[in-house]
Amino acid sequence: MTDAPRSSVHVAGRGVGVAAAQAVLAENTVGFSAEQGSERGAAPVVMLGEQALHLLDGLFGKGRVTGSHRITRRIVLWNEAEAVSIPHQASAISGKDLLCALPLAPSSPKPEGPRFKLLARAPESAMLLFGRREAAAAPVTLAAAADASAVLVEAVAAGWLFLIPLSPHNAWLLAVGDAPDALLAGSRLIAPAIRALGAVEARFETAPRVLEHLIGDDWLVLGSEALAFDPLCGDGTATAARGGILAGAVATAIAEGEAPGPLLRHYRAMLIAALRRHFAACLPFYQRGGSGNWWREQAEATTAGHAWCTQMLATEPEPAFVLMGSRLTTRTVPA
Repeated sequence: MTDAPRSSVHVAGRGVGVAAAQAVLAENTVGFSAEQGSERGAAPVVMLGEQALHLLDGLFGKGRVTGSHRITRRIVLWNEAEAVSIPHQASAISGKDLLCALPLAPSSPKPEGPRFKLLARAPESAMLLFGRREAAAAPVTLAAAADASAVLVEAVAAGWLFLIPLSPHNAWLLAVGDAPDALLAGSRLIAPAIRALGAVEARFETAPRVLEHLIGDDWLVLGSEALAFDPLCGDGTATAARGGILAGAVATAIAEGEAPGPLLRHYRAMLIAALRRHFAACLPFYQRGGSGNWWREQAEATTAGHAWCTQMLATEPEPAFVLMGSRLTTRTVPA
């Protein structure tokens, strides 16, 4: 009878990023211990786009994580005379159901000695926030004529609205910038799709943000505590899954004896590069969404965020690694 392998990695927390990292560690036969801790409040509703579903299928097996309601179109009214309908294949699922569907790889016995740590909660470190975009989420009953296969996105004078059906008759409304009823008063697209508006059940910040210190000597932070995107343009689930895969690959390399420093800097640079791409995608929407103070402030914050990312990346060397499946390999040609 052989002894179980001593684990060299400790994973603390819960969420998409943590589950992805654990799947990578298990695939690479790296022993790890796990500590779930207390769960944060799950998002009322999560959109799983094709990219997110593809990543989850690859990590956990095809069809293991699916949405409860199919979306086929996105209808956008963004400071234009007419709404635009765009094909959009996705599934909507409650945040609680998504967490319950994520399988966690079995951990090893409690390790002895030094360990590398993957953390879903940050150590003492400031969160850098680019803008102020508090969102209020409220359940709604859809009007009889509403298309339950379409998500609706609309810019109004003091913010924007996002309507996500979760069934043929019910949906969640995300109101960013002001209270739902205040934003609905100026709505031409989403207000007619709602028969009844429920009470606000959650409030949270949606502005892009990143942890000031993503890495330490023997740890890194992953998931939404490390990096979070604006729901306007970012696929948070796919971002968390990709970050978890990269975190698991970094921990694998360190557990196998690679020097931590270059690997950890690569991890930090890849997250900041992803954030910069996100700022570039969001900026046109905030520049065109409206002419009021709120829209101008968010566009300025988005521009400042892009500049911050560019400044941070200027101090980093060219990427020294490339992710191949679930492992990092040394890059042989310039990035």
